[in-house]
Amino acid sequence: MAAPNLNASASDMRVEKRGVAFNSVLAATAITALKVVVGTTTGSLGILSEAAHSGLDLIAAFITLLSVRVSDKPADADHQYGHGKVENFSAFLETGLLLLTCVWIVYESIRRLFFHHVEIEPSAAAFLVMLASMTVDWWRSRALRRVADKYDSQALQADALHFSTDIWSSGVVILGLVLVVLGHRLKIGWLRDADPIAALIVAGVVVYVSSRLARQTIDALLDAAPTGVRGRIIGEVEGVESVLGVDRVRIRRAGNRYFADLSVALRRNVTFQKSGQVAEDVAEAVHHVLPDADVVVHPIPRAPREENLFDRIRGVAARSNLNVHEVSVQDFGGFLHVEQHLELDERMPLKDAHDLVTRLEGDIGVEVPEISSILTHIESEPAHIEATDEIRDPALESRLRRIASQFPEILDMHEITLKRAGSHINVSCHCTLPDTLPLARVHDISTELEIRFKQEAPELFKVLIHTEPQTDNRR
Repeated sequence: MAAPNLNASASDMRVEKRGVAFNSVLAATAITALKVVVGTTTGSLGILSEAAHSGLDLIAAFITLLSVRVSDKPADADHQYGHGKVENFSAFLETGLLLLTCVWIVYESIRRLFFHHVEIEPSAAAFLVMLASMTVDWWRSRALRRVADKYDSQALQADALHFSTDIWSSGVVILGLVLVVLGHRLKIGWLRDADPIAALIVAGVVVYVSSRLARQTIDALLDAAPTGVRGRIIGEVEGVESVLGVDRVRIRRAGNRYFADLSVALRRNVTFQKSGQVAEDVAEAVHHVLPDADVVVHPIPRAPREENLFDRIRGVAARSNLNVHEVSVQDFGGFLHVEQHLELDERMPLKDAHDLVTRLEGDIGVEVPEISSILTHIESEPAHIEATDEIRDPALESRLRRIASQFPEILDMHEITLKRAGSHINVSCHCTLPDTLPLARVHDISTELEIRFKQEAPELFKVLIHTEPQTDNRR
């Protein structure tokens, strides 16, 4: 499967595709005219069948020219996937025209073989025309295939296939004419039937080519996925970090463009922003298989098999767009008790907040049945910007430093800031602790320090302690 050249501009692509398609129309016109003239003058069914074949190639080349002009139009409100399907439909029409050619060739060949013999008079012009036809067909098929491969154009591929098979069918016709000439010179009667037999061989070649083209165009029109591509995409996507699995992959083609639609499973506690980043990584993985594909990724939340009790609780809350914190689980004689904090909009009435918490606790109890009881602490989540003023109180700062010095793990306390917000006084500070101190112990120390501050200075309303490691304590 060829990939379009991404380095070429859209305008260059349009010019090159239309140019090669227009040249095909000119070449098909000249070849058809010559074959009609020579076939009529010699009476050769082989040449006439080739003329009919070339005539339909002319129609096909004209259809191809129209299709590449339409298919390159960008997507619009009525054609969100672009106009690429026009190329596939064009190739489908060409298949039908080829099959009509075969019907006429087979009918006339059988008629001449068994019912109405036609005397063939091969001439030098006949051989020259067929040789010229083979030369032009070789030149055009080569040019068409180069552009078709460059831009992955099915319409141009169909045209190139027509011209390449014309080379072989013209060769068969020449062979038939040679055998007719030998029959005349050697007085061998049965060789006079070589021409209609050659025409039948031409029909067989056309049927074979048509069947191949028909499969490709029908697959494209029915949105069949390219063989093996789905499995390769799944393999690439499963290697993306944070992807638990691939639930669905759908691929469709329109002209030279592929569209991929994927559903991937992510951990249910992944944030919305993180899911967007993962979706971009998935799209990049798909582009390793289909470089120019238009990719749509649908993240699906899922609970991983190894999910622990805490993540299961947070997952239930996240499903209701709630964020619980400070979740603790205690074992009371074999019964699990959960305590958690939940922030809600400070403007929400208590009744509404309590109803919401009751529903959340019920959902957690259903999804995590091993929990015996749940207690939720409701906190207010600020919804307005506080007007604050910084204040100076050296005596209070000194008292707070003295308290901090009583904790052996606290190596330093700095950047103490006192602020007044309305009738409340708040304090924030930075505390330096050893680099290797576990977070659980860090949390215990900051919590105890906050309690001691409020005991020593009851006027404090809020205390915020920013803990830092010893090697980086100035950020």
